[in-house]
Amino acid sequence: MGTEPHSYDGRTAALATKHQKEIVLEPPLHAAVGLNVCVPADLDTDLLGTFTGEVSRPGSPLEVALRKARWGMERAGLPLGLASEGSFGPDPRLPFVASDFELLAFVDEELDIEVVERVLSSRTNFGAESGRTVEDVQEFLTRAQFPSHGFVVRPNSGLQPGFVFKGLTTIDALRDAFSRCTAVSTDGLAHIETDMRAHMNPTRCEVLREVAIKLGRRLAAHCPECQSPGWGLVDVVKGLPCERCHRATDLVRLEVLACPRCEYRTSAARSDGLTEASAGDCVWCNP
Repeated sequence: MGTEPHSYDGRTAALATKHQKEIVLEPPLHAAVGLNVCVPADLDTDLLGTFTGEVSRPGSPLEVALRKARWGMERAGLPLGLASEGSFGPDPRLPFVASDFELLAFVDEELDIEVVERVLSSRTNFGAESGRTVEDVQEFLTRAQFPSHGFVVRPNSGLQPGFVFKGLTTIDALRDAFSRCTAVSTDGLAHIETDMRAHMNPTRCEVLREVAIKLGRRLAAHCPECQSPGWGLVDVVKGLPCERCHRATDLVRLEVLACPRCEYRTSAARSDGLTEASAGDCVWCNP
């Protein structure tokens, strides 16, 4: 007896992007629930923020992702939409390590639901340097995986119209950008940073694929009460007991599962099966 197809099988969601994210996001979503994606034409998502600072992001990553998704839905005339937002900086768990925080939002206008998944990863080449010549930043370029990844060059003294060069993947392009930017920078230096746009950053694409897999699993799970897709983890309860003193630690004790459509939610034990925290994670046993 065959399994019935998912309610999203064969349907299409509008993906708001101008940086080829469909190449990475569609396969996991199609594999999980049969969802296809289309990219609306002439949708300039840079109007909602750029990594290089010309346009500030008008809200939190979640707010902007949902806004982009609905913008794409409106442009494509579809009731389903997708959009992602990435943020880069110090890892909150390891301040001296760079991190990539990816958020992927799915909107179903017919069911009136929003399903969001997130991934925080230390897999990133995110970084920046400054120098007078390309040779000055050669170590940084090697570490940040040039030329398989793109780079951005601008004057070190700050943003100047016409002097932000993106998507640089050849030595000649870097040299030209350095020459132009050092000539107008007040300190004679060029600022070079990793280009974090998806089509210029294969490492970021790996993390985008990971968050798409999470969203696909979430959409494949149905609420036990109303059968709506999107059942999954929405919160946690801390307090996992220490293996030695049995006092509560800051580690997660319970996972809170909820439906995006109805109010049904429940708590469950950790999905990894861990029932006690190591004494090394206890402030009483390891102050």
